[in-house]
Amino acid sequence: MEADLLLGAASRLQAIRDDWEHNKHEFSAAAIYNRKLWTIFLTDVTAEDCQLPIEIRQNVANLGLFVLNHTVAISRQPHPEQLSVLININREIAAGLQGRPAI
Repeated sequence: MEADLLLGAASRLQAIRDDWEHNKHEFSAAAIYNRKLWTIFLTDVTAEDCQLPIEIRQNVANLGLFVLNHTVAISRQPHPEQLSVLININREIAAGLQGRPAI
């Protein structure tokens, strides 16, 4: 389920990036959705009852903090090329969750 959510968020951001002039008005909503998704991941991996190995928990938490900080930074003055980082992270993590090579 997490992989599907990440891929959906990545697809939404990709569509905005690909046709920025027509879709840039959708950036804010897509960024908020992606941020909420990563906030849930952060909450899950930092919970005391999380059963993932500590190294994976730390890696996901660090990546989540990066995503949140990058989202805030690009929200100030968004440009389409700035979305690539978020798109790639979502796709890479989704690929790992699905047990397949990254896109």
